[in-house]
Amino acid sequence: MSDIFRQLAAWAHAVFVEQFDAWILLGFVAQALFTMRFVVQWIASERAKRSVVPIAFWFFSLGGGTLLLIYAIQRQDPVFIAGQGLGLIIYVRNLWLIANEHRSAMSKTD
Repeated sequence: MSDIFRQLAAWAHAVFVEQFDAWILLGFVAQALFTMRFVVQWIASERAKRSVVPIAFWFFSLGGGTLLLIYAIQRQDPVFIAGQGLGLIIYVRNLWLIANEHRSAMSKTD
């Protein structure tokens, strides 16, 4: 049993300590931004007592997705690059729709 723990500790050290660099740090920052969008959405929905997607969700998505795309390009991961690239298009489109909705609402009040 102690051999399993020793192997697990060696693996964890290799993965989380030995290869730690600025790119890994960027990846963790990107993942934290990406995770915050779910936290923001959850809090907004709990407060409203219904499912809500606040604008901050899309900004965290855009920020986290952009950093994760940069990270994926540096790691040369084609699956991750394609996934984040498509996601960025969706996030920008949603922000565009929100901006158009706000502009339309502002022009009606003038």
